[in-house]
Amino acid sequence: MMSQEQNDLITRVGPKAPAGKLMRMYWQPAALVDELEEGRPIKAVKLLGENLVLFKDETGRYGLLDRDCPHRGADLAFGRLENGGLRCAFHGWLFDTTGQCLETPAEPANSSLCKNIKQRSYPVLEKGGILWAYLGEGEPPAFPEIDCFAAPGEYTFAFKGLIECNWLQALEVGIDPAHASFLHRFFEDEDTSAAYGKQFRGASADSEMPMTKVLREYDRPIINVEHTEYGLRLIALREIDEQRTHVRVTNQLFPHAFVIPMSTEMTITQWHVPVDDENCYWYAIFTSYAAPVDKAKMRAQRLELYELPEYRSRKNKSNDYGFDPHEQATETYTGMGADINVHDQWAVESMGAIQDRTREHLGQSDKAIIQCRRLLRQEIEKVAAGGKPLLFLDAASARSIQGPATMDGIGPTKGWETYWMEVDVRRRRGAPWAAPVPAELAKKVPHLTAAE
Repeated sequence: MMSQEQNDLITRVGPKAPAGKLMRMYWQPAALVDELEEGRPIKAVKLLGENLVLFKDETGRYGLLDRDCPHRGADLAFGRLENGGLRCAFHGWLFDTTGQCLETPAEPANSSLCKNIKQRSYPVLEKGGILWAYLGEGEPPAFPEIDCFAAPGEYTFAFKGLIECNWLQALEVGIDPAHASFLHRFFEDEDTSAAYGKQFRGASADSEMPMTKVLREYDRPIINVEHTEYGLRLIALREIDEQRTHVRVTNQLFPHAFVIPMSTEMTITQWHVPVDDENCYWYAIFTSYAAPVDKAKMRAQRLELYELPEYRSRKNKSNDYGFDPHEQATETYTGMGADINVHDQWAVESMGAIQDRTREHLGQSDKAIIQCRRLLRQEIEKVAAGGKPLLFLDAASARSIQGPATMDGIGPTKGWETYWMEVDVRRRRGAPWAAPVPAELAKKVPHLTAAE
């Protein structure tokens, strides 16, 4: 168990909170690029507890400003895009993407008031189908050369969803290898050839065995946790028999993302971005190592569950997440349908807006959760002392963070340690785009070529 003070330390993200200061040292997803592509390219955004307005000006430049107009506090999210910036609808004050006031039209013609007015602004850039914002002080860090950023646009797809709880419990479900055998259990296996775009529904690498069968029948994984230069690597082992073991390799990308295999051809890199202390968005980039992503199909699949413009799940606490007791008895462990996003959302929202960790009892299967919290406390303390946290990268070191490797396959019980690396390297070297091979793996399996 932990104290209430410790729980507050690692969950609260306001500007003066220790975890908030840590979070402001990283680029944060602010919106999908798609959200500003059609209609009126102005969007109200709440990020790390701060009310902001995101917009794209007439030349295609992105801006992110504090939402209250510095004149008399009116809402800039209802402003007009014109004359090179965002114009407040109250008195017509005009601001460019840097926050500089360009015009104060209600003032006398010879007024120089606007020259001394600058709204607080934040850097914004586009990467991987997401618009990223930096809310911290000084120069922002460089982006690591991880797969979802290295892949060409046609091999990635970005989406998001709202979760009504604290960001940390939403993250922790993704670094918990044991829960999938229960929360995501299906009592019947489907045709794996129809698994495109669906997690835990395909077959594992080097096997015809569906993931649904693996998770259902082998529910006591051995979990190994390794510290890496980007966060944590998790290896979950489910022994099938003396000769075969299912190996699943996932990662925590510090501070609030995970990287997991979706199928033999695709990975998911997913961030859990605080709206405030009690709400968050997950932002995911799906990366393909084989064919270009069928974006239309992926988007249509997800829009069956998520409603625009808030990307709120149609199954939520107001309708008991679609719970069906007959389904729970005969089809799925939760009785909440086939979409695992619903399962995860129920699990983390049911803990409360901010989980009371003073009441929990952790076990051996929670070792990744324990290590994640220790790492988070360590880096919060580092920032409080004036240091740079883990994965706060400069341009020179950004290329050293590649991958990270993921894997989901059935290999040898003796020799799984190199098997998972070989599967990941083989996929990278066979990709139609230049998927970087992390240096660590290249050294350990140098014999593999693209043909192999």
